[in-house]
Amino acid sequence: MSTIKDIAKKTGYSISTVSRALNDFDDVKPDTKRRIKLAAEELGYRPNAAARRLVTRKTRTIGVILSEIQSSNEFFLFAILNGVNSRAVELDYDILLISTNPSKQMDKTYYDLCRERNVDGAIIFGLRTNDPYLHEVVQTEHFPSVLIDIPLSGNNLGHVTTNNVQGAAIAVRHLIDLGHREIAMINGHNEAHVSQERLQGYVQALRENQILFKPERVHDGQFTEAGGDAAMQRVLDRNPGVTAVFCASDLMVLGALQALERNGKKAPDDLSIVGYDDISISAYSSPKLTTIRQDKYEMGYQAAQLLIDMLEERPTDHKIVLPNELVIRNSTRAL
Repeated sequence: MSTIKDIAKKTGYSISTVSRALNDFDDVKPDTKRRIKLAAEELGYRPNAAARRLVTRKTRTIGVILSEIQSSNEFFLFAILNGVNSRAVELDYDILLISTNPSKQMDKTYYDLCRERNVDGAIIFGLRTNDPYLHEVVQTEHFPSVLIDIPLSGNNLGHVTTNNVQGAAIAVRHLIDLGHREIAMINGHNEAHVSQERLQGYVQALRENQILFKPERVHDGQFTEAGGDAAMQRVLDRNPGVTAVFCASDLMVLGALQALERNGKKAPDDLSIVGYDDISISAYSSPKLTTIRQDKYEMGYQAAQLLIDMLEERPTDHKIVLPNELVIRNSTRAL
C-alpha cells in the first residue's frame, strides 16, 4: 500500500507539503495540490482516517442528537435521518446517533455528549422549548450546531424548518373553501414551537375569512395517536356544532378517526379532517388523508448541508425555511 512518503518521492515535494495538500490546506498552491493528488491516485494511495484526524483535528463526523425517541414520532424522525445521512455520505462525513432523555440531561450537558463522542458538530431535533439543552446550545458558540424546528440563532447556530404558519393556514383555508366555518383544531403541545406556529396559522386563516376564533375549540393531542383520539372525543363532547377539524399531525388524525368510529361517525361524511406532515401511512389509511406535506427528507438533507457549510467555514444563511404543499385526498368534502 502506498504511503505519503511514496507520493513525496514521486512528486519531489516534502512529506509536509504532500500531507497538507491531501488535507486541502489553503496554504498549498492549487497547481501543487493537483499534481500531488494526481500522483496519489496513480499510486493507489488511500488516506488513513486516524492520521488525517491528527493533522486536521477534525473527525468528519456529525452528531445527531435526538431527545425522547418514541414510536409516536418514528415516521418523522426516520425521514429526517435519511436526509441527514444522504447528504453526509455525499460530502464524505459520517453520522453518529446520540439518543438522550430528560433524566440523562440532568447528568450530562449537550456539549459533554458531543465532546465524549468526538464529533465536529451536531444536528439536534425532537427537543421541547423548555428543554434544558436549549439554553446551552445557544451559549456554546465554539461548537457548530443546527436545530430542526426550533428557531434559535447564534454565531455558530443554524436553523432548518418548514413554514408552519403558512402550512396551517393553507389547511384551514382548504376547509373554508369547502364551505366549513365551524372548524376545531387538534394541536400538539405547548412545548413544541411548531404547535405555536400551527396555531398561529389556524387563527390567521379564520380571521382572514371573518370567522371568530374560539379558544375552546383548540384541544391538545400531544402529537400521539392516543392523544388525537382523546382530543377528538373532547371536540365531539364540547363542540357539537363543529363540521371540520384541522390536526397538527397525521398521527393525531389516525387517533381522531378511531374516536369518530367509536361515536358512530366517520370522515368525511360527518366531519372533514385535514392533517399535517404527510407521513407514509396517510395515503393508505381509511379514508386517505388530506394533509399538508412537509418534506422531512429535505429538512434533514438541508440540515446536514448547513452544518457542513458551517464546519468548513463557507458563507451561508444560518436559517432555512422550506415550503409546504396541500395534498388533497379523501378525508375532506364540501358541505
